[in-house]
Amino acid sequence: MPIWLSNLLLLAGCAALVALLRAFLFTERSRRALNRLRRDRVGLACAALVALLLLIGLSDCFQINPRQSALDYAFRNVPREEGYSAPLATTTFNERDPKPLNGRHLLGTDLLGKDVFLQTLKGCKTALIIGGFTSLIYIPFGALLGILGGYYRRWVDDVVQYLYSTVASIPGILLLVAVMMTLGKGLDRMAVALSLTAWIGLCRLVRGETFRQTAKPYVEAARALGQSHWRIVVFHILPNVMHLVIINAILGFSGLVLAESILSYLGVGAPVGTPSWGIMIDSARMELSREPAVWWPLAAASSALFLLVLSLNLLGDSLRRAFDPKAG
Repeated sequence: MPIWLSNLLLLAGCAALVALLRAFLFTERSRRALNRLRRDRVGLACAALVALLLLIGLSDCFQINPRQSALDYAFRNVPREEGYSAPLATTTFNERDPKPLNGRHLLGTDLLGKDVFLQTLKGCKTALIIGGFTSLIYIPFGALLGILGGYYRRWVDDVVQYLYSTVASIPGILLLVAVMMTLGKGLDRMAVALSLTAWIGLCRLVRGETFRQTAKPYVEAARALGQSHWRIVVFHILPNVMHLVIINAILGFSGLVLAESILSYLGVGAPVGTPSWGIMIDSARMELSREPAVWWPLAAASSALFLLVLSLNLLGDSLRRAFDPKAG
C-alpha cells in the first residue's frame, strides 16, 4: 500500500472516531457524566497517560518513508550498538571485552544493540493495533447481537443466547491458540482471533440493559406514536446503552493488550521482529539467568504493559462511576 494512502486511511479513521465520540457527547447523560469525571483526578490522570501512549502508537503508525515512521524519525539520532549495554552506561555489557558505546541509552540496549526505550515505545503501536482493530470487529458485532436479542426477544434472543453460550463453553486460551495456529502469525490474524471471544461479555451486558430499557415508558410511547423498530433501536435504545459500550471497550482494550502479550510470550502471537511487549518479555526472560543478570529489557516491557493496563482499568472504573453516581 502506498505511504500516502496508509496515512490517509489512518487520518480518516481517527477523524471518524472523533466524530462518533462528539456525537455521543452531545447527549445530556454524557455531559453530566463528563462533569463528574472532571472532578475525578485519578480518572483524568489515567486518561492523560492512556492518551499519551496511544499518541505514541499513532506516531509509529504514521509513515514518513517506507523505512521510517514519525517515531523512528524523532529517534533517528539514537545509534545502534554491538550488544547489550546497561541503562546510561558508556560501554557494552561485557566484562571480558567491553566496548565504548556510540551514545547514551536511557534504558540500555538489548541483545541486538537496539535501544530498549525506543523498542518499548514502539510496543505502543502493537498494543494500539491489537486493541483498536479488534475493538472495531467485536464491538459492533457484540452490541448489535445484544440489542437485537434484548429488543426482539423470543426466537431472536434464543439464537443470540445459543451463539454466545456455545462460544463461551470453549476454553478461551485454547481457542485463541488453535485459531492462531490455523491462520498463522500476524497482527491482523491475531485481531480476528481475539474478536472471536471478546464480543461475548459485551453482548451479555448490552442484552441485559436492552431488556431494561425496552420496559421503560419512553419505548412504549415511541411505539404508540408509530415509530418503526429501526428508529426505536437507533434513536432511543442505542444512546441509552452506548455508555456501557464505551466502558466495555476501554476495559476490553486492556484485556486485549494482555492477551496479545500472553500469545506473543507463548510464541503464537506477533511475528518475530514486531515491536511487542510480549516478545520483549519472552526474549528477555532467559537473560535473567546470566551473571550478572540482564534485567532492563524485561523491566521496561513489563512496566509499560503494567502502566497501560492499570490506567485503562482505573479509567474504566472512573467512567462507570461517572455514568452511574450511585455506584460510587
